[in-house]
Amino acid sequence: MKGLPRTISDKWLKTGVLLKHKGIAGCIPETQRYSEHRLRHMLDRYGSVVAKPATGTGGRGLMLLRKHRGGYSCHYYGRIKRVGSFRELARRVDRIRRHRSYLLQQAIQLASIGGRPVDYRVKTIRRSGRWRIRAIVGRLARPGLFVTNLCRGGLQLRANKAIRRSLSVNPARKIREMQRLTYQSASLLSRAFPGLDQLGFDYGLDTRGRVWMFEVNTKPK
Repeated sequence: MKGLPRTISDKWLKTGVLLKHKGIAGCIPETQRYSEHRLRHMLDRYGSVVAKPATGTGGRGLMLLRKHRGGYSCHYYGRIKRVGSFRELARRVDRIRRHRSYLLQQAIQLASIGGRPVDYRVKTIRRSGRWRIRAIVGRLARPGLFVTNLCRGGLQLRANKAIRRSLSVNPARKIREMQRLTYQSASLLSRAFPGLDQLGFDYGLDTRGRVWMFEVNTKPK
């Protein structure tokens, strides 16, 4: 299968494939291409929105945007900037975006350990036409950050330990749910983009234990 793509950098393309599957779509937070109109609408609806580059890994460029009584805030690389109007918020976002393509995603209140959010990375590889899960790990954010990426100071934990420490749920059941979503999604993506042979799925559990899928990387680290 020489010459077929092995990486798909555009997160919107991958999300679009998964949103066509009813069972998977219900596990993906609302995701839209960035525009000021969509940002205002999603902040009005959810109160908190994550803005992230349409391409890239490692948590680079992520912003947590919030609507407060009397203003807004932008959490970026550990610094929180409060502004009094949506217009000021949009200008700040534009300075950070620098004309790059961005996505907006409904922010999920993640289960946490000691006030630090935790999420999960599921790594898969394709061998002899079959997808296999190589690892499932928890990632605990560094104090003061909302991103959990290890390259941003996040701490890696065993998945069952992270679930047990952050929620009063059955860890095995939640891990099975992530595994099921991973196999379904990997099958859909490999049909849409032939040649993929590795995928990294980012999941989170909210404070009620619901599983959410945030994004898929075709060149996971």
